Amino acid sequence: MKSYLQNYIDGRWVDSKGGRKHQVINPATEGVASEIVLGTAEDVDDAVNAARRAFESFSQTSKAERVALLQRVMEEYGKRVPDIAEAIATEMGCPISIAKTAQAGSGMGHLANALKALQAYEFKEKIGDNTVVREPIGVVALITPWNWPMNQIVAKVGPALAAGCTMILKPSEEAPTSAAIFAEVMDAAGVPAGVFNLVQGDGEGVGTALAKHPGIDMVSFTGSTRAGIMVAKNAADTVKRVAQELGGKSPNIILEGTPLDKALPGGVGGVLLNSGQSCVAPTRMLVHTSQHDEAAEKVGAMFAAKKVDEPLTEGDHIGPVVNESQWNRIQGLIQKGIDEGATLVTGGTGRPDGKDHGFYVKPTVFANVTSDMTIAKEEIFGPVLVIMPYKDDADAVKIANDTPYGLGAYIAGDPARAKTIVPKIRAGAVFVNAGGLAFDMPFGGYKQSGNGREFGKFGLEEFLEVKSVIGALPEDEVVD
Repeated sequence: MKSYLQNYIDGRWVDSKGGRKHQVINPATEGVASEIVLGTAEDVDDAVNAARRAFESFSQTSKAERVALLQRVMEEYGKRVPDIAEAIATEMGCPISIAKTAQAGSGMGHLANALKALQAYEFKEKIGDNTVVREPIGVVALITPWNWPMNQIVAKVGPALAAGCTMILKPSEEAPTSAAIFAEVMDAAGVPAGVFNLVQGDGEGVGTALAKHPGIDMVSFTGSTRAGIMVAKNAADTVKRVAQELGGKSPNIILEGTPLDKALPGGVGGVLLNSGQSCVAPTRMLVHTSQHDEAAEKVGAMFAAKKVDEPLTEGDHIGPVVNESQWNRIQGLIQKGIDEGATLVTGGTGRPDGKDHGFYVKPTVFANVTSDMTIAKEEIFGPVLVIMPYKDDADAVKIANDTPYGLGAYIAGDPARAKTIVPKIRAGAVFVNAGGLAFDMPFGGYKQSGNGREFGKFGLEEFLEVKSVIGALPEDEVVD
């Protein structure tokens, strides 16, 4: 069992002031994977004070200094990828083969793109005799989820550092060890004391204290829509900026006549990756009525063939979902789909064959799903795919948009035909015959999937304030 019983504040590992121990459960074994101490409002005060002190000098650093800092962080991060991957596999159940590549690898990808964005970014702009200057917003709170721990941490920390902000990170208490290792990376890279601080804790305690704190200038939050609403409410009294990446229920439109053997595997892989625990997963597959039954048969076979195995075992399989609460919720939604009349193609309730413990879920496919069914409306966050028939392109667009979410959408088929549909889709990212994220493209949602954008220069700009300097100044008096 790994123990990280301290917070990282002002460049040192320190004991919590009044915190309590929290055991993280291994979702594969149901035993204890690690333990941390859940922090307190006093810990948040200490971290904010350290960050405010550090901001005075760090906000004035040059682009070249921050470039060099990010390069050192990348170097140290590369040394810890195996440790980060093992922590993610053990605490949230992602198979080690994916944890070492997509999970831990995403951190390096975001660091590289933050570095590239910083090198190319112009922090001042002349408009006649006047100047627009973009400056770091201040002290930022970064609140991140358990499902893609490093992806979400570094997608925030990288651009915040590039902007010249100082920060307090609160990772999920469900997957905290990789965040503690990341704090060790920052320390080894020589990040100045107070620039990066880590306070472990839960949403009710540390998350609320961060959102309400008058010394915090911005909150960048990734998590559920429900939790995001609470963060925004808690932040409102101090009028701080809140950037949010929240839930999703992404449609995957298979255009009529598209060869299914070509179109289906990408959508299936996008749902099964990470056991369906991805906010942008294409969990609603929209198929023309003429191809619906064939698609259901083929997708069902793919899901049925997907192996379910231990997270620390190498191979092409899925692991358990993160915890018992999530497992119970998924079981309830699968049963709801059955009760409401959807066609269960494969999977269903209970654990997969051969698994008598651990939070494993049967890869499950429903067909003949309609928009009024619960499984078509709610984010399941498990290896569950719903197939929804549509009559024509207009009907597909209507079904795709019939959700309070708007994070991602997918279209498979003729690009020229897809081009006519893209402008009609209410989502922050539309993937046309492509399944992977691009770390230099803006990522974020419409509607209840959030506000603000992450990744690349767009993520950098979230951490900047805009200042107008009215009147002529010598060129060297307003610097990057």
